[in-house]
Amino acid sequence: MRRGLQALTHLFKANIGTGLLGLPLAMKNAGIIAGPISLLVVGVMIIHCMDILVRCAHHFCHRMQKPFVDYGDTVMYGLEASPFLWLRTHSLWARYLVRSLLIITQLGFCSVYFLFLADNFKQVTETVSISNKCQQNKTTVETLPYLHLHLYMLTFLPFVILLVLFHDLLMLAIFSTAGNTAILGSMALIFSYIIQDIPNPKNLPWSANWQTYALFFGTAVFSLEGISVILPLENQMKYPNHYVVILYMVMPIIIILYVSLGILGYMKFGEDIQASIILNLPNCWLYQSVKILHSIGIFFTYALQFYVPAEIIIPLVMSWVPEQNELLVDLSVCAFMVCMTYVFAMLIPQMEQITVLLGSASCSVLALIIPPLLEICTYYSDGLSSFIIIKDLFISILGILGCIMGTYQAFYEIIHQNFFSSSQNVTKDFV
Repeated sequence: MRRGLQALTHLFKANIGTGLLGLPLAMKNAGIIAGPISLLVVGVMIIHCMDILVRCAHHFCHRMQKPFVDYGDTVMYGLEASPFLWLRTHSLWARYLVRSLLIITQLGFCSVYFLFLADNFKQVTETVSISNKCQQNKTTVETLPYLHLHLYMLTFLPFVILLVLFHDLLMLAIFSTAGNTAILGSMALIFSYIIQDIPNPKNLPWSANWQTYALFFGTAVFSLEGISVILPLENQMKYPNHYVVILYMVMPIIIILYVSLGILGYMKFGEDIQASIILNLPNCWLYQSVKILHSIGIFFTYALQFYVPAEIIIPLVMSWVPEQNELLVDLSVCAFMVCMTYVFAMLIPQMEQITVLLGSASCSVLALIIPPLLEICTYYSDGLSSFIIIKDLFISILGILGCIMGTYQAFYEIIHQNFFSSSQNVTKDFV
């Protein structure tokens, strides 16, 4: 029972991150009607793909007589069971591909978290005109003398290194609980403001063009992509077969939260919605505390997202070192990986651009493209119905289209904003 609650806590925490705050802008990129419907559809497909991955992993655990298989192993075994010779001969490469995507995605999340932490604390500590009267609805701030964002990142670096030294998911459950509490507190404050005096949404566009819709897709998948931690969490449960029940308990709640925040945030602020809804809140201590609460939650989430790449990289490195040096190497590799996310965070031009790129290029592959194809390969020899095959191909094709269009548009925005912004106009949502 205790491990089930820990898995539930981790699952909720893994799916509530920085992407949540960008969903009102995502709604603007898709339209007031198309946005909520699309987010709901994407959410349902991702939950279904999580279910597929868990069922395929259970299938191969039973078939191979193993207590646990990770995402990469599941894909490898799935291709080995495929009726196509080319897939069977390249199954090991598929395992390497999945593990590489997991490392890129999770360390990308961690880099975004570094930037989010530094940026929010910079805004709070350098602001000197925060009001005690929230009714005045001031959003313009005055700041103290400028300190570089990288200095704030550097301040967090030693604390993050200490945090990731806890490898045990049971121990991380304490951090996830603290993070969930902080983020739920920040969400309560955000909702308490955006539900007041909501303007009539009749003038908001119902849908948007494909360029901004591609940006919506990247943000939506980035926000909902918790598939990387599904199998590690399931492995920690005393009764893994109960994990699907937890999955269907937690994820619908998260989707309802996401759709509600996206709709209400866009309706409240309309065309003035910022890349993060926090930036639209009044400049008073009550609502500025949202930045602090959400940053606390993101800080603890870092360890959970870091767990996946650490479990892939550290055992590989350990296999090359003497036993007496394992502890030192373990700590050194963890510190080095955290420092790499710090370096990547310094290279990020704008957080909202990277979230779209990660969501489109990497998260969509892991969350929408691979699982349906894995189900076909795994159960094809057992006899799949035409409906399941068509359904799986439909989800994968949607994922591929979103991946291509979203990645193209994200690169377009990054290149044109950072290299040609002085001579060309870019999509207004990122100005």
